[in-house]
Amino acid sequence: MTAPRWIIHLPTTLTSLDGAITLAASLRDLLGHVTAIDFGETTLSEEDQQFLRTRIWCDAKLDGAGRCRRRDDHDGSCGATDEGPRR
Repeated sequence: MTAPRWIIHLPTTLTSLDGAITLAASLRDLLGHVTAIDFGETTLSEEDQQFLRTRIWCDAKLDGAGRCRRRDDHDGSCGATDEGPRR
């Protein structure tokens, strides 16, 4: 049996989805070297609806090394290049 993984819920004072995505991307860029954090599984939720989560990144495995860094519902093929927040 595998040990359970733990989730850290990190509340913010942000009031827009785009702002929350930007913060999550910044945290991924700053802390991407920390192997204990699985940024590919990052989700967002509104404060009072934490059971409704929005996945941010596709995170599909790329040929070679790495994972897709594009938005979860992106068009076209996966890639290692970030996409900005949707407007």
